[in-house]
Formats: sequence, structure tokens, C-alpha cells
Amino acid sequence: MSLQPIPQSFLRADSIKTLDEVLKADFGTKALFASAAAWSPNPANPPFFIDLPVKEGKAQPGILQKWDANRPLNNLDQYIFNIRKLKAIGFDAGTKDAWIAESIKTLDNELNKYGIKHFFEIYEGDHINRVADRIQNKMVKFFSDNLSFGKREKTNK
Repeated sequence: MSLQPIPQSFLRADSIKTLDEVLKADFGTKALFASAAAWSPNPANPPFFIDLPVKEGKAQPGILQKWDANRPLNNLDQYIFNIRKLKAIGFDAGTKDAWIAESIKTLDNELNKYGIKHFFEIYEGDHINRVADRIQNKMVKFFSDNLSFGKREKTNK
């Protein structure tokens, strides 16, 4: 995975040095920090205990490789037996999320090849358009339809 040129969002994240700066950052920068927490945690790298894909303005190939390895398309085959155990899978992207939308179209095709039931949608907008509406009208319904909250069986001890 290459970063030429380095995206501005990666450079903005690289410039952040305090939690207060993270809290004041735009959504994309916060999402980048969240991605780093998931894909490149580093307990020896305070204050955030993550490795970002850019450090001191330079791309970090090892971190980029970690991130690339965690992309769903890159590990679908590896985890297919566990993925088949899921009751529901849902994902979406906006038309203005160019590479994300293309990536999940490919993911949709791959899941269809495996015969795995899933919900997939490309909506008009970008990653943060109409978030409240999408949560209320899409996400809540998806979880309501697919999560089970049956009664627990009593156990005698």
C-alpha cells in the first residue's frame, strides 16, 4: 500500500500531539485515530498508544501494511468460515466516498459469490451525510431485525 501523495487527513493527524487537539479535530481525523486504535495499536507509544500511517510527515510502510491487511477484502477468504456464522452483515457508503464505495461494491460481489446474505447500499452523499437519519431509519431497523434478545433460560445451582 503506497501513499503518494500523502493525504492531507493523514498529515493533519500526524500534527496532533494532545488529546485536546484530537477532541477538536474534524470527523475524518478522529476516524483516522479510531482506525489506528483498531489496526495499529502500540502500547509503547504514548500519549495515544497507536501508530499512525504517517510520522513526522513521512509514510510508514509497516503501518500501512498492517492497515491493508485489515481491509475486509484482504481477509475475507481467511475468515470465511467465521463470517458464515454471522446472522447478519450490513454495510454502506456514500457516492462521494469514492474508494470506499468501490471497495464495498467489490465486497458485495465477493459475499454474493460465497452465498452470504447481507445488506448493502450506496447512498447519495459522503461518509457523514444524514448520519442521524441513516441511524434512525436504516441502522436501528437493521439491528432490530437481526439481533435476538430472547429470554435467558434459568439455571439451577
